Order: sequence, then C-alpha cells, then structure tokens
Amino acid sequence: MPSFGFVSALLVFWQSVVSFIESYFAPTSKFSVNDIPDLTGRVVIVTGGNTGIGKETVKALLCKNAKVYLAARSEDRAKAAIEDLKQTTGKEAIFLKLDLSSLKSVKTAAEDFLKNESELHILFNNAGVMWPPSDQLTVDGYDMTWGTNVLGPFYFTKLLLPALFKASVPENKSRVVNTSSAGSIAGLSYSGSGLNFATFKDSPVRRKYGTQVLYTQSKLGNVVFAQEFARRFGDKIISTALHPGVIRSELARTVADLEGPRLQFFARLVLYPTSQGALTQLWAGTSPEGADLNGEYLVPWARVGKPRSNDPSLGKELWNWLEEQVANT
Repeated sequence: MPSFGFVSALLVFWQSVVSFIESYFAPTSKFSVNDIPDLTGRVVIVTGGNTGIGKETVKALLCKNAKVYLAARSEDRAKAAIEDLKQTTGKEAIFLKLDLSSLKSVKTAAEDFLKNESELHILFNNAGVMWPPSDQLTVDGYDMTWGTNVLGPFYFTKLLLPALFKASVPENKSRVVNTSSAGSIAGLSYSGSGLNFATFKDSPVRRKYGTQVLYTQSKLGNVVFAQEFARRFGDKIISTALHPGVIRSELARTVADLEGPRLQFFARLVLYPTSQGALTQLWAGTSPEGADLNGEYLVPWARVGKPRSNDPSLGKELWNWLEEQVANT
C-alpha cells in the first residue's frame, strides 16, 4: 500500500484536476444574481457568512429582501461584515454566533435562532475548514476537519428541522444547500466508499492520514449527508450538495500558512472570485429550478453534475453514526 504522504499528494493533484475541469470547461452560467426572485418574507441562514462565498451569498440574498442570519464564530469579524454589507446593500443581516467545531455552540446557536424565528426557508451549510494541521481536534474530540465540515452542520440542520418543516409548503419547499468540493471525488477514489469511520475521532488510523485525505473525506461526507437527507425528508425539504468552483477565498488560509507565498500567487492568478463561487448555491437555494433538485450534486456554474456517491447503505450508516454522536448533547 502506498504511503499516506504519497496518497495525500495524489489526492491533491486529482482534486485540482477535477476542480479545474469542472470550472474552466464549464459553460457560461445561464443564472445570475439578477435572476433571484424577490425573497420578501423568507428567512435564511448562511453559515460562514462573514467572508468569501458566504459573504457574497448573504449580499445577494439581502439585495432580494431576505431576512438573513449570518452565522459565524467571530462576533467582531461578523459584525464588520454585516456593517460592510449594510453599506453596500442598504440592508442589515443578523449575527448568529456559531462555532461548528463545538457541539455545545451548535446547540446554543440553533436555540438562539428558534427563540426568534419559527420558520426557516433556506439553510446554506456553507462554512468549512480546509487542511488544518492534522493534530487539531474539536473541543469534543473529533477530527477538526470532520467535526467542522460534517458533524457540526449535521447537528445544526437536525436542530433546525422544526423550523424547516414549518416553513415548507408544497408550492415552495424549504431548502438545505450543502457546500462540498471537487475533493469529494478524490475521497471516493481512495478507499471505495471514501469514508473511514475510524478516522472521525482521534485514533492511530486517523494519525496516519494526511490532512488532505481527511479534507477530501469530509467533502464526500457532505455529499453523502445531503443525499441521505434527501431520501429521508425530500417530500418536505429540498436537499442538495455542490462544488462551488475553484474560488479565491479564505477557506485555504491554513493552506497558505503551510505552502507560503507561491500558493497565494497561484490563487490570485487562476482562481475565480467569490461572487462567481456563490452562483451555484444561490441557484440551488433560490431559483424555481431548485425545487426539482432534491438529492442532486451541483457543479459550476449552476448545473447538475454527476453524483459523487449515491449509496443508500452508506448514507444510512453515516446518518446513524451522526445521530449517535449528538444523542446525549
């Protein structure tokens, strides 16, 4: 079996190839932010809404009159983003404190939201981390990447189900949009199913994995979760997962720390702006066509792509594991 260092390097290369193909050879989007319908009366949460693709998503939603909760860890950074967006749009988002790496924080954020709102029309599970140091764990002892990118969003979504159900009507179902990555295909390529349950918490197996492998696995986890959610709740709630494109955002801030100025130069040279990266998830969350996308995997720019995984047995296994982790929180 090849070393994990070699596998990590191979996964990064494969992920990069897929990302560039799906972004640079994609047809021009037929959807733009101008096509978003009026969202007056709609309540929306965007996790990670203080920066990057999330901030662009909040901006577009505010311009269409949605009531937007901007969920983020840092209150200072969130409020700075809210003020900047207010200057740009004339509308003000609402700060919701949320740290997806802490199950306690996730629960508190959901409770705070439900104290103020009985309905939630659109949930953008947009926040995530990419390639943090492999020795980092969440406060609950999970791999930082898995805990932040998969377990936290699952728990947040689960706690918000009452509001999602209440907001949903046959002619306009509520929607959950999960931001994944082209890395999901690299995760699938490595070990068949792509999900090694022994790595979700700290373990000897996990410590042998490279941070790139852990990341691609989490992005596949987003897809498997979204598809299982679609199977369970598709009669009431539309669930999608997507690759936003090769985007110049702060998601790769930990990568920049590791790789240095060369990667930052590369990013400025070839990556798309965050406004472009927001298009596909805005299409999934707001467009009339989005009502027919339940269970789909979406690719740049605002198109249906080939599913990364659609194994009901894996979806059930993952769902049961996730339920077990939050059962006593």
